[in-house]
Amino acid sequence: MALALSSACPPPLRRIRRAGFRTSCSIFANPAQRSKRKLLELISEEDRGVRTQKDATKRDAIVDAIESMAVIGRSSITTGESLSSTWRLLWTTEKEQLFIIEKAGLFGTTAGDVLQVIDVNKRILNNVITFPPDGVFFVRSDIEIASPQRVNFRFNSAVLRAKNWEIPLPPFGKGWFENVYMDAEIRVAKDIRGDYLIVDRAPYNWTE
Repeated sequence: MALALSSACPPPLRRIRRAGFRTSCSIFANPAQRSKRKLLELISEEDRGVRTQKDATKRDAIVDAIESMAVIGRSSITTGESLSSTWRLLWTTEKEQLFIIEKAGLFGTTAGDVLQVIDVNKRILNNVITFPPDGVFFVRSDIEIASPQRVNFRFNSAVLRAKNWEIPLPPFGKGWFENVYMDAEIRVAKDIRGDYLIVDRAPYNWTE
């Protein structure tokens, strides 16, 4: 019977809008897969965290799910070669990013993909907010691998760029983040300020 049920199941992951995956076969998933699916379901309607700001109960549920993922990933190394990627924002509690996403319309634009572009070998991190079709704001950082899960970073420059102009901005700060869970699809992190971040691997590589 189990074999018959298993063979009738759809492919294990199906994307829901910007974030989230659903399957009708969760009874066959291992604990990590179940916890991951629960987390992605929780954030799937949250507009990258904009809606969560006004729903403390939902935020607590998401944070609890993140902590469950952290338990699953606590013995893993999440700062190796596989950290190098263009990561796309699914959800965050980071107020500055959420302000830009929510209020971009006041400046006559909309926020597109929000990215973290990491190259471990080159020790580079770019935080990127896109404003389609031609606008982008990005902050360049140097990184240092501090532990199996922690990355230290220091901002060194920032740029606001449109199609025909570019404004350089001064660097402003340093800190660290810990990748408490990472696999071939998603990464879950928390940082020095207590903010949380959930990202997936973008289907493209962002470059300056």
